Amino acid sequence: MKFPKQKIFKALIILAVVLIVLFLGFYFFRDSLLKQAIAKVTHKMNTEYNSTFSVKSATFDGLNGIKLTNVILVPKNADTLCNIEKIETSVNLSSLLLGDVQIGTLKVNNGYIQLVKKGNVRNFDAFLKKDKADTDKNEKRKYATFAYRIISKLLNLVPTDMRLENLNFKIDDNGKKTSVAVNKLVLDNKQLETSLHVQSKDFDQRWNIKGFADPRNKKADIRFFNLDTGAIRVPYLDERYNLKASFDSIRLNVQNIEKDGSELHIDGYTSITNLKINHPKIASKDVVIKNARFDYRFLLGDDFISIDSTSTMQLNKIKVKPYISYSTEKDTIYTLKVDIPKMQAQDFIVSLPDGLFTHFQGMEATGKFEYKLDFKFNKNKPNTLVFDSKLNKEDLKITKYGEADLNKLNGEFVYRAIIQNVLQRPVLVGNGNPNYTPLDQISPYLRKCVLTTEDPSFFSHRGFINEAFKQSILKNIRTKKFSRGASTISMQLIKNVFLTREKTLSRKLEEILLVYILENNRVVSKERMLEVYFNIIEWGPNVYGIGEASHFYFQKSPSNLSLNECLFLATIIPKPRKFMYQFNDQGNLKDFAVQNQKFLSNLMLRRGVLVSEDTIGGLSPVYISGNARSLIRIKAPDSTAIPADSLAIGEEFDL
Repeated sequence: MKFPKQKIFKALIILAVVLIVLFLGFYFFRDSLLKQAIAKVTHKMNTEYNSTFSVKSATFDGLNGIKLTNVILVPKNADTLCNIEKIETSVNLSSLLLGDVQIGTLKVNNGYIQLVKKGNVRNFDAFLKKDKADTDKNEKRKYATFAYRIISKLLNLVPTDMRLENLNFKIDDNGKKTSVAVNKLVLDNKQLETSLHVQSKDFDQRWNIKGFADPRNKKADIRFFNLDTGAIRVPYLDERYNLKASFDSIRLNVQNIEKDGSELHIDGYTSITNLKINHPKIASKDVVIKNARFDYRFLLGDDFISIDSTSTMQLNKIKVKPYISYSTEKDTIYTLKVDIPKMQAQDFIVSLPDGLFTHFQGMEATGKFEYKLDFKFNKNKPNTLVFDSKLNKEDLKITKYGEADLNKLNGEFVYRAIIQNVLQRPVLVGNGNPNYTPLDQISPYLRKCVLTTEDPSFFSHRGFINEAFKQSILKNIRTKKFSRGASTISMQLIKNVFLTREKTLSRKLEEILLVYILENNRVVSKERMLEVYFNIIEWGPNVYGIGEASHFYFQKSPSNLSLNECLFLATIIPKPRKFMYQFNDQGNLKDFAVQNQKFLSNLMLRRGVLVSEDTIGGLSPVYISGNARSLIRIKAPDSTAIPADSLAIGEEFDL
């Protein structure tokens, strides 16, 4: 069927007239439409976010430009969240016809945005509530869909061309204040340049941010620099978390954000130079990372979030391939895999962050190694925990030690314990000390008791016990704190002789590496390690070494200790300074202490460490005859009743 040319021409004329009428109608009524759009936003802020939104004036400038003055957002019963003097923007006309305002270009002059917390009240709480689409309790949140929607919303708020001047971002966390003044921020033709003035209680700096930003295509490559001398200091964290952090420069790159079916991929990298961190839980001094880079690939699905195994982390010369996953498909499962490909041992040593491994400075090594860690925790089935740590070495050898010279254990040296950061009296570990006791002059009962309580597999393991690590991890997860360690005698020896008792990440990492070197390079024999251990550990208040301890408690030499005396000494090692609380006011062991010793002796019998002949006649009472007796509160026979010691404690012995 053919249409006459005249009819087609008339139809085109009619369509053109309709479009012109619509355009003229919009042009003459656009101010009304703009007011309706603002009224819609005002209503939404009031009903959904319990906030007051106001605009002093809103007018069109040209065909699609809009000017707004005195834009203010104030949550009810809270501090002002936003106050902007002047905003100029362009809008998408088709969106405006539908009642929405979509930003094209943006100019902002003079104003502030502030996040304020007073007590437990925050002026931004109303804007943190979940989207209605995500509140269906019967439908599990799909991570990829949720994340992509949030990212898209945020990026759509960023205009393609932007100029901000004299805009201040403030944080006031119960008096902990930080401000970032944007003197100038320009995004023009996808090129970003800024001039920032950052102020906090302790410093005042000017920053510069430059780079590439394409919010519509979800790509960016941005660098941070300091315009003043010195490193860029990170505000707020110091006052809020006692964490001091600074860096010379940082680069953030986003190469791709793409949703493919039910999976969201986020690819890019970030790098940092001369990162300096100081926190009492990390180390006792500044930790410095000269160069670090993270090439990442985040994957999100319907029921998982992960850092993909194709990601790589580089710390100086150390390369790591991580895999981290959080899955809720059936059970809640946390997975961590770490792979350090084969590398030169010396490259590893020189790449360790300054301040984090101080005892390794100056160490030299030859050979290569590779390392793999496999960890998996099922929240619903905790006993299926997987912890597998493997280090494969190739001609690995330590040719020179650093500050921690492990060869020290083979000779005579002076040991000084550190308790609550106080250096204790010196103890000579060697024959020059009359209390020093060689291993063969220590009662075999005591050696067996202490090994049973502290490290039953000491002579067979290489410094670590995987099963002990598993149980330690499980308990720490259940209690949500580091309530249990997995310390072997080797680890205790390294900690006492070479390290401090500070509870920092630095000390623990150094302990693990030094123990591995000690046990796997046969620096010291097991017998010598045990001998040194017996002669340096604390057995009571200011009592160091078994030679002092045997006289302090029983006025005997270590070779003459009885089985029940050895059982007692082994059970007080965890808390030697509180040994007196195991005794009643008659000078006898309390019931819980007697039960601890019976438990230990029965355990040793079951394991074949003791034979039945060792316990013929049962365990005799422990009698303290040495100077230790003066620390036990013994009631005088003719005195009036003395209140029970409120500090007395009864604890079940924990192996």
